[in-house]
Amino acid sequence: MNWNGPVLDFEKPIYELEKRMEEMRAFAVTEDPDVLSKEIRRMERELERLRKKVYGNLTRWQRVQIARHPMRPHTLDYVEGMTEGFFQLHGDRAFGDDRAMVTGLARLDGRSVAIVGHQKGVNTKENILRNFGMASPEGYRKALRIMKLAEKFGMPVISLVDTPGAYPGAGAEERGQAEAIARNIYEMGKLRVPIVVVVIGEGASGGALGIGVGDKILMMENAWYSTISPEACSTILWKDQEKAAARKSDCAEALRVAAYDLYEFGIVDEIVPEPLGGAHRDPEPAIAEVKKAVVRTIRELSDLSVDRLLEARLEKYSGIGVYEEA
Repeated sequence: MNWNGPVLDFEKPIYELEKRMEEMRAFAVTEDPDVLSKEIRRMERELERLRKKVYGNLTRWQRVQIARHPMRPHTLDYVEGMTEGFFQLHGDRAFGDDRAMVTGLARLDGRSVAIVGHQKGVNTKENILRNFGMASPEGYRKALRIMKLAEKFGMPVISLVDTPGAYPGAGAEERGQAEAIARNIYEMGKLRVPIVVVVIGEGASGGALGIGVGDKILMMENAWYSTISPEACSTILWKDQEKAAARKSDCAEALRVAAYDLYEFGIVDEIVPEPLGGAHRDPEPAIAEVKKAVVRTIRELSDLSVDRLLEARLEKYSGIGVYEEA
């Protein structure tokens, strides 16, 4: 397994066993291979059992941790792995260019598409440059500009969601953060081309919704999607810092943030499988699965007339949520 980047707490037994196996194999070169090979085979069976036990029973909080792994593929990784001829477009034509939001045009399976997506970094320097994937108003307005361009030329829109939330700084509020997100939600609701949204990592609150309205919502197996993060929820409920830190996993369970929860609720339409351990452990097949799902979905949506496309989109969002009499 690829162990680039930090090892999560619940993964440590797997990591330690793999390291012991590597040492055993190296030792077998100089010692009796017949004696050691039997022990190595036993350890391999134990490792397989341990992997299935750990990754087959992930809690919601553990999936949140996987979604946040710094080595997890980000928007530009998916763009590079899925498309050809990507031409990045910058700026909102009003204030500036937000590097937390990537936008551009590309070819996907022979079709011209527009792409918008949050972009995080893999280290501190890159995260500062990308503002940790937290977009400002100019980022959402840039995304809308590209989506309107796609509408003009009849290109499907692919939106890749991966953000801990919209940037909450004073400057962002002064420049109209809430209005920018609301405007995007409104405009995406009536955009006259297919929109495919893929939650590839974190999908937090309005920061996700600002580019998250679509005809089909796909969600990766270990992504999370919620109106609030487990930590923020815990802080609001318990206020005391130590208590809040201790209860964040409980909040993740209560919020039902996992892909299978959102699929059960009818909010996401498809769960995209990931390699064992998460997309960051083996990015290429993870990206290939997303590409396959997006290509298939665009093909299905392109068969619909514009009127039927907009009608189905309205029906989708009108049907979310259940009201029950007391």
